[in-house]
Amino acid sequence: MDPQTQNTSLQRLQNVERRVVRVLELAGGVMEELASPSGPKKEFVNSHCREFMQSMKDIQGTLREEIKSACEYRPFEKCDYSARIANEICFQKLEYVLTQLDDLKQTADRYPSSD
Repeated sequence: MDPQTQNTSLQRLQNVERRVVRVLELAGGVMEELASPSGPKKEFVNSHCREFMQSMKDIQGTLREEIKSACEYRPFEKCDYSARIANEICFQKLEYVLTQLDDLKQTADRYPSSD
């Protein structure tokens, strides 16, 4: 995830945070209206409930997209660590084979050739 995408993602999450606060304000407003001694105003309750439900759907959709985006993020995808480790292991194996070949040559040199 490049810095630009990450900033955009953070901005979207901050926007979601503001919408969650607004949704809580709506729910609080409806509760206050329902507790009103003069009785709730139907239009007020209906409009706040509609806005609440629409906001919840929007928040849910945005969070779903952000979660999906975060799951697709693979920070080590372009990392060469595993390739470097594999090369290092191969190098160590080659060094070992070379020392074994040197030992074999020294052992062979101790015996006279039968030419």
